[in-house]
Amino acid sequence: MTHILQNAVFPTDRDPDLLPLYVDPEIWSVIDDEAVRVSSRAHIGNILGRTSARILAGRRVSFGTYFNAFPAAYWQHWTPVRQVTLTVRTVGPATILLYRSNGSGVRQRIETREVDGAVSSSFALTLDQYSDGGFIWFDIVADEKNAVFEGAEWTTEHEPGRPGKASIGITTYNKPDYCIETLASLAEATDVLELVDRIFLIDQGDRRVDAEPEFPEVAASLGDTLHVITQPNLGGSGGFARAMTETLARPDSEFVQLLDDDVRIEPESVRRSIVFGQYASVPTIVGAHMFDLLDRPKLHAWAEVVDEEPFMWRALYQEKLPHDFSVANLRQSPMLHMRLDADYNGWWMCLIPLAVIREVGLALPAFIKWDDAEFCLRAGEAGFPTVSVPGVALWHVSWVGKDDTIDWQAYFHARNRIVAGLLHSNAPGGGTLMRHSRRVDLKHLMMMQYYPVALRHRALHDILSGPAHMRENLATAMPWARSLAAKFPETVVQKDSGVPLRSRRGRAVFKRLSVHELDNPSGMRLRWFTVTTLVSHWFHTPRPENVAQPEVEFGKSDAHWWRVPVYDSALVSAADGSGKNVYTRDRAQFRRMLVESVRLHRRLRREWPKLAARYRSAAPELTSLSQWQRTFEESS
Repeated sequence: MTHILQNAVFPTDRDPDLLPLYVDPEIWSVIDDEAVRVSSRAHIGNILGRTSARILAGRRVSFGTYFNAFPAAYWQHWTPVRQVTLTVRTVGPATILLYRSNGSGVRQRIETREVDGAVSSSFALTLDQYSDGGFIWFDIVADEKNAVFEGAEWTTEHEPGRPGKASIGITTYNKPDYCIETLASLAEATDVLELVDRIFLIDQGDRRVDAEPEFPEVAASLGDTLHVITQPNLGGSGGFARAMTETLARPDSEFVQLLDDDVRIEPESVRRSIVFGQYASVPTIVGAHMFDLLDRPKLHAWAEVVDEEPFMWRALYQEKLPHDFSVANLRQSPMLHMRLDADYNGWWMCLIPLAVIREVGLALPAFIKWDDAEFCLRAGEAGFPTVSVPGVALWHVSWVGKDDTIDWQAYFHARNRIVAGLLHSNAPGGGTLMRHSRRVDLKHLMMMQYYPVALRHRALHDILSGPAHMRENLATAMPWARSLAAKFPETVVQKDSGVPLRSRRGRAVFKRLSVHELDNPSGMRLRWFTVTTLVSHWFHTPRPENVAQPEVEFGKSDAHWWRVPVYDSALVSAADGSGKNVYTRDRAQFRRMLVESVRLHRRLRREWPKLAARYRSAAPELTSLSQWQRTFEESS
C-alpha cells in the first residue's frame, strides 16, 4: 500500500509574502557570503490552486523551499523508512531537475528528465546519505511554451509502526476569532481529517468560541469530530492537560496534537506531523517550527534546547534567528540543511504520542511558561525524543511586540524555570541557575522595575514552600499576580492622548546596532558598572524635579539595563507601542528588595538538594491523570 509522507502545496490564501516559503521562481546569487536575489519573478497569479501552478515559458521554478523540500535527514535518522518515491505531475513541455543537499547545504544533482504532454514522472529515492542533514527537492523549467504543474507527492510502501489517528487539543482564552479560523481550515482539509479522531476545543475564557456568529457553520462542517469543553482558566498547562485527559479516553487516538489559539495553521503541516509520528522508530514527540504571524516569512523557532548550566531555553543557532525567507531562501541558507536535534518544542503545535503520556504523566500544573519544555525533558529522560521537523510549522504571534518578563507572567517565568531545574538539572545546586536568577533581579532593580521583582520574590517563596503549592494556586496565581500591579505605578501604561508626554532631557537616541552587537558592558567593566550602580541606588535620593517629570525618554529597543539606571527616572515606550511607562527610582523599595533577593537566593541555594528531592518525589503525583481529573472536577 502506498502512503503519502508529504504533499507539494501552495498557500491556502493569496498572500504574496508567503510565496518564498512554498515556491521559488527567483534567481539568486551569493555576494560576500550573503544570499542576494538577482531578480524576482514571483507572481501570485501563477498559483492556480492548492496543488497546481503555471510555469511560464522559459522560466525556472524551484520547489527547494521550506514547505516543499523533503527533509530527508529527519526521515532517515528518526524513522525506518529508506525507500521513498517522488511523483511529479505536469502538463506541457518541461524539464524536471532533481536535487539533494548534505548537512553543509551543498547542492548535488540527482537526475534530469525532459517531459511533454500530461505526464506523471516518478523518481525512486533511497534515504541512506543524510545522517548529518540534507533535503531533496525538484525544479521545473518550462520549455518554449507554458507548462502546468499539477501536483507532487513523496510516498513510501513502508507500513507505519503506529497507524492510529490523532486527536487535536486547542486551548484558548478569549481568542475566539483565531479559533474559528483554525477550525475552518481544518474543516476544509479533508485529507487531514482522515487522520483526526476528535478535535477538543478547551475554552477557558469568557468570550466563548461557540458564541461567535461563524461557529454554527464551522461546527456543522466538522460534525461529531468537534467537541467544545468549557472550564475555568487553568492556563495553558490546564487546557492542554484537559486535552490530554480527553484523548486518553479515545481508543482510536494514538496521539494528541496540541495547538495554541493565537495561530494560523498550515493544514499540510498538521498532516505531516501525524504521519511522521506514525513512522517514528520509537514513540516520538513531533514539534513544529514557528513563523511570525505578523511578518509571515520570518522563522523564529527552529530546534530548541535547554542549556544545562544556566538551565535556560534557547534556539540552536539563536544568533541566526529570526530567519527571513524573503531575504535568503532555503537553498541559500546552509545552516538550515543541518539536522538539528531539539530538547523540547513549544506547545504552539506539538504532537505527543499517548504512549509517552501514559509513561511520564501529563503536563506539570505550571499554568504557563516551561510546561512544554519540562514535559519534553521528562519524556527525554524516559527515552522519548523530541523532533522539530522542517516543513512542519505554523504562524504564531511572536514575542517581538511584547515583553512578558515585566508583566504578571514574570511570576511564572521565575517559578517554573526553577521548578524545572529542580526536577531535571544534573548540575550541583542547579549550576549557575541561582546566579543567573539573582542577576535578573539586579537588572530589574537597576531598571527601576519593582513589580517583576515582587513577583519573582513571591515565586521563590512559593518554591521554598514545597511542590504542593503548584496545584493549590493553579487557578489563583494569575489573578493575584495581575492584582499586585496596582501597587506599582510603573505598570501603568500612559496612553497617547494627543498631548505628548515629555521628559526633561528629551529622547536618548543611540546608534543602531544589530541584536547580536549590543554595546553592553562585560568582564571587569560589567562588574564595576554593577557595583557602582547598586551603590548609587542604595544611597542616592532622586532629585525632586526628576520625580515630578521623567528625566529622559527611551525607545523600547534602547532601554537596556546598562543605560536606564544612570537616571533618576525614565519614560520608556511599551513593547507593543501602545503607550509609555514611567520608571522612577525608589530608594526604600530598592533597598528592601535587594536585601530580600540576596536572602531568598542564598536560602534556595542552601536548600537546593533537599528541595530537588522533594519536587522529584512529588512529580509523578503532580502530573498524574487522577490529580488532573480531580482538579477539573473541583474547578467545574
